[in-house]
Amino acid sequence: MKDWKLEPAHDLGLTGLARARSLKRESGLIESVARLGVWSVLYAYLRLAHKLRIEQADNLPSQPSFVMVANHASHFDALVLGAALPLAWRDCIFPIAAGDVFFERRGLATLATTLINALPVWRRRPGKQEVTTLRDRLQAGHCIYLLFPEGARTRDGAMLPFKPGVGMMVAGTEVPVVPCYLGGTFEVFPANRVLPRLLPIRLRIGRPLTFAEAPNTADGWRQVAATIEAAIRGLSV
Repeated sequence: MKDWKLEPAHDLGLTGLARARSLKRESGLIESVARLGVWSVLYAYLRLAHKLRIEQADNLPSQPSFVMVANHASHFDALVLGAALPLAWRDCIFPIAAGDVFFERRGLATLATTLINALPVWRRRPGKQEVTTLRDRLQAGHCIYLLFPEGARTRDGAMLPFKPGVGMMVAGTEVPVVPCYLGGTFEVFPANRVLPRLLPIRLRIGRPLTFAEAPNTADGWRQVAATIEAAIRGLSV
């Protein structure tokens, strides 16, 4: 029998905005209950209001850790990906969100962390250390990242080139990457709209990819990003 070891929470001592911004943040009971309600309501809303259709759901891994990667057209995108996952996984789902959008103000950061468990990445000052922290947490287990490597929402519906950050997280690891294509979210809620349109949304889930043989170098990161981008473009047809 493996010896049991007590470890303090990785966000021990952090409060307020500092805790919300921590890449090692852990969930409490209140947050877990809140997410149970949020993801349940979101799934019902997406099915009823947007006729959400999830295709090839059997491609999802049977358990965390893994990364779901998709094209990015709308603030709805992370909600659709998260709603496609079992409620039992709600506390290990981490949408990777733009820190300069969701984590500049305490109120919005608290909502993003409490309701959907978002983790920040700072687009204007991205650092290798924060990506390394995310990579380490992913490999430690029981973690699902929702990631959009384009780095920004499309303004015209066309996919943007993928940035290599996703490669930095998974190159040289056994962590599965699940390519996903989101159809309809641009029409429902593009960047210039205040309220969503009541139009259908489709999520197509591809077969998981692994990159254990990819070198953890700049060239390897670009190779990983290009492979994932090609897989997602293939799902769009």
